[in-house]
Amino acid sequence: MTLPRRTFLHLAAGAAALPAVSPFAWAQSYPSRPVRIVVGLAPGSSPDILSHLLGQSLSERLGQEFIVDNLTGVGANIAAEAVVKAVPDGHTLLMAGPSSAINATLYQKLGFNFLRDIAPVAAIAHSPNVLLVGPTVSAKTVSELIALARANPGQLKLASAGVGTATHLCGELFELMTGINMVHVPYRGGAGVYADLLGGKVDVYFPPLASSVGYIKTGQLRALAVTTASRHEGLSVPTVGEFVSGYEAGTWFGIGAPRNTPAEIVSWLNQGINASLADPKVKARIADLGGTTIAGSPAHFGKLIAKETEKWAKVIQSANIA
Repeated sequence: MTLPRRTFLHLAAGAAALPAVSPFAWAQSYPSRPVRIVVGLAPGSSPDILSHLLGQSLSERLGQEFIVDNLTGVGANIAAEAVVKAVPDGHTLLMAGPSSAINATLYQKLGFNFLRDIAPVAAIAHSPNVLLVGPTVSAKTVSELIALARANPGQLKLASAGVGTATHLCGELFELMTGINMVHVPYRGGAGVYADLLGGKVDVYFPPLASSVGYIKTGQLRALAVTTASRHEGLSVPTVGEFVSGYEAGTWFGIGAPRNTPAEIVSWLNQGINASLADPKVKARIADLGGTTIAGSPAHFGKLIAKETEKWAKVIQSANIA
């Protein structure tokens, strides 16, 4: 029902007169200074690019500068802990991603509990990882790769960007669900993997689409499938799940805040982020990175994090990853 203009103005005037401690005033006075978006990966990485893209849009919408702060190290735990310990006033935010869910089980002595200590604000985007093989691998399909691995147990080399990274766990999940055995070859980040994949030193890799699409489009490396439940319109390949029933994984990102950040500020940020994600220019840039926007409520993002945490805990424990 639409309120009469006189009633609306009366309510607005009443709200303006509320004490400064009211929830309404919290939201209307936020942000009162520049906001930090803390990123656990280096400049140029997908979450860093997303943070700059989102920060620019939010700066325009909310009238304060949003600054990206890269705090790398310890599998993005340094960044997460910095946000956990920050004042819960909405001026320090975290760009959360797969490592946030993975690290809850991978690291035994974290100084925080992600599910407890980080308040979900908004999901931003998700994208597939890609089941990629090098030119020396004869398999042209997922079925052929599984058959090749079964015929040669312990011979195929599974590359990853490091122990416990999403690229590693996507591969471990594939092994667990197919019963094959590959040799894990961890790298210090994903940059060095591609040269060795091209040279035949490693055979299989599950990178994010954004970092691998150039190699795929030029035909240097062969994509057998995407890891998400649905096919990706940018690639003419099936999903892993079409060959391995129930297989699903991928890369996702969203914004979190310290626990006890006022709900009104979380809601205010959520609305600003969702409005940014609806901007055609922002959506197009995320699509360029191989992603799809996933705007929604804080509760929706919280359920995604909890689901991912539970899934990767099972993989880490089953594969005995430490």
